[in-house]
Amino acid sequence: MFRKVYGVDYVRERIATPDDDFLDLDWVENGSDRLMIVLHGLEGSSERHYSKGIVKHFVDHGWDGLAWNARSCSGEMNKQPRMYHHADISDLKTTIEHALRKNNYKDLVLVGSSMGGAIVLNYLIHASKPLPMQLRAAVALSAPIDVGGSARELEKSGNAFYLNRFLSKLKVKIAEKASMYPELINTEGLADIKLFSEFDNRYTAPLHGFDDANDFYDKASSKNYLSEINIPTLLLIAQNDPFMPESCYPYEEASTNENLYLEVPKHGGHVAFPLKGIKSSWMEIRALEFAQNFI
Repeated sequence: MFRKVYGVDYVRERIATPDDDFLDLDWVENGSDRLMIVLHGLEGSSERHYSKGIVKHFVDHGWDGLAWNARSCSGEMNKQPRMYHHADISDLKTTIEHALRKNNYKDLVLVGSSMGGAIVLNYLIHASKPLPMQLRAAVALSAPIDVGGSARELEKSGNAFYLNRFLSKLKVKIAEKASMYPELINTEGLADIKLFSEFDNRYTAPLHGFDDANDFYDKASSKNYLSEINIPTLLLIAQNDPFMPESCYPYEEASTNENLYLEVPKHGGHVAFPLKGIKSSWMEIRALEFAQNFI
C-alpha cells in the first residue's frame, strides 16, 4: 500500500487497437536487444509500485522495459464499451506485436502481476501457436489461476478491505462508461453491489461477451490448461497470499509439466514479497534471475 519506487522515467506511447481503441504503453529504453513487458493487476496501472519495481530492476540490469496499461487504466477512459479482464489476451498480443516491430529485440520476457499474471498465463495457453520466437520465458506473480475461487476468497469477511477497494474503483469506471454508452449500461442499483460475483454478472460478463459471472470465471481460469504451457514459466505465489484459495496452488500440474516452475514461499502476501533492508522485492529479483536462465 505504501511502497514507493523512484528512478523510473517512462516515455508514453499510444497505439491503436484493431477495434478502433487505444492502449497506452510506458517505455524505459536502454537500447537493449532484450525486452521485458510487465502487466499490472486489477485496477492497477504502470504506476503501481509492483510494475515500476519490476521495470526498474530489469532496466538496472540492462534490459528495456515496457509497462502495459489495460484499457481504462492509463488515466484516460478507453473508447469502446469493453474494458479489460483476466481472459483478455488480444491486447497483450497487440502490444507484443507492436513492440517487436518497433525494435529489433532478440529476447522477450513477459511478467504479469496478479490479474496481469493471469493474462500472461492465458496468452501462453490460448494464443495462436507458434508464439513469437523471441519469447524466452514468462513470470506470473501472485496470479489467480482459479479466478472464481479467488473472487470468492476476496468475498470472505477478512478480505473486506481489498474487496471494497476494488469494487469502489470499478463502480466509478462503470458510471463513466454508462455516461458514454447509456443505451448499453444501466447503473441502477450499482451502488448496492457488494460482491465480485454481482458485479461480474451484471457488468464484466455482458460487456466482454460472457454468459454470466460463472462463464467468465471458467474461461478466465488457466488451472485446467497449465499442461499446455510450452515455454519456461515461473508461477510465484506466497502461502500467505490473502487472495488465493487452495485451488490456486497447482502442485500436481507443476509436477507434470517441465516448463511450469511453481514456487511457494511461506511469506510474501499479494504482489509484495518485501525483503528487509533491500529496496528491491524478492519477486523482482526472482523474476530477473528466472528470465536470465533462459536467455
